Amino acid sequence: MRAELPVLARFAYLNAGTFGPFPRRAASALADAVVRDLQLGRSSREFFESVLELREAVREAFRLLLGAPEGSVALTASTTESCNLVYGGLQLGPGDEVVTTDSEHPGLFGGLLASGATVRIAGIRDRPAGDALAALEAELSDRTRLIALSHVSWLTGAVLPVRELAGRGVPLLVDGAQAAGAIPVDVEELGCDFYTVSAQKWLLGPDATGCLYVRPERVGEIRLAMPSYLSWQHPDYVPREGAARFDTGWIPTGSLAALRESLAFASRAGAARFDRARLTAARCRELLAARAEVVTEPDQATLVSFRWPEPEALVARLAAEDVVVRDLPGTGLVRASCGWWTSEEDLERLVRVL
Repeated sequence: MRAELPVLARFAYLNAGTFGPFPRRAASALADAVVRDLQLGRSSREFFESVLELREAVREAFRLLLGAPEGSVALTASTTESCNLVYGGLQLGPGDEVVTTDSEHPGLFGGLLASGATVRIAGIRDRPAGDALAALEAELSDRTRLIALSHVSWLTGAVLPVRELAGRGVPLLVDGAQAAGAIPVDVEELGCDFYTVSAQKWLLGPDATGCLYVRPERVGEIRLAMPSYLSWQHPDYVPREGAARFDTGWIPTGSLAALRESLAFASRAGAARFDRARLTAARCRELLAARAEVVTEPDQATLVSFRWPEPEALVARLAAEDVVVRDLPGTGLVRASCGWWTSEEDLERLVRVL
C-alpha cells in the first residue's frame, strides 16, 4: 500500500492533516480524464452523463464511509463551504446564540463570526480532553440555536464529545476534517445533524473536494442558501430530493475521477487501517515525549502536537531532512500527522532531527 503513495519513497510525510499523500491510481485517473477532455471535448451528452455518474459514485462512497442513510450526502468543495451551507441554511444572525470551542479551525469559526450571531466559546484548548463536555455544557442555554465543533481538534488531536452533545433538541454541526478517514465515523451513531468532510486530507483525495452529511429530517428544515445548477430538478425548479439539493456546484471531471480512486484505495486498506493509525500515533507520541513537551493526550486521534521554542525554524529544519510536518501559527506547536501508511522509519526520521 505504501508503494501506491510515491511521495513516501522520499519523504517521511507526516502532514495529512493538511494534505494527504496522493495515490498513484488517483493521479492516473486525473491525468486520464484531462487527456479525454483534451481529445473529445467537454460538451457531448456522453460527457455530461459520465460526469453525473461519477458524482453519484463518489456520493455513494462518501455515504458508505460515514455510515449515512440514502439521500443524506451533498458534494462540496471543503469543510469551510459545508459549514457556510449550514449557517446560511439555518439563517443564523444577530439575536441568535451559537456554542463552539476555542480549538476550532477558521473553516468553522470564521463563518460563525461572519453570521452576526452571538458566539459562546467553551475554553478547552488548555484543559484535559475529559473536561471538554462540561466546558461546552456550561455555555449552552435556552437561546442556543446551534452547537458547532470539531470531531477531532486540528490543534491537539483531541477527540471531542460529539455523541454526548447530540439529542438535546439543538442542531449539532461537526467539522470532520481531521476525523473522516483517520478514525472510524458513523454519523447515525454520533447522532449529529450535520457532518463535514475535507477529502484532501485523510482520504487522500485531490484539492477542493469534500461532502456534507445532512440528517434526513433536517433536509426540509434548512433553507437552500447556496443553490447551484445541480440543486434543482429541471425544468420545474423543484429542489432535488434529499441532501443532493445542497450540492454547491460543478466539480472538475479529473477531480471526481481521482477522488473515486482515492476513496476506493482507502477502503481497500480495510477497517484495520484505523487501528494501525491509532497505534502509530501512540508510538509517535511515545517517541516525541522523550524529546519535547507533547500536548496531545494518550488515546486521542491521529494528530500529535508538541511544543517547540521556534516552531517555524524546526519545520524548516525537518523539511531540509525530507521530514514533512507543520507548525500551528500563534500556538508554539508543531504537529505530526500519523496515517495508517506511516512507518516506524518515518517516525524515527522525525525524532532523529529533534
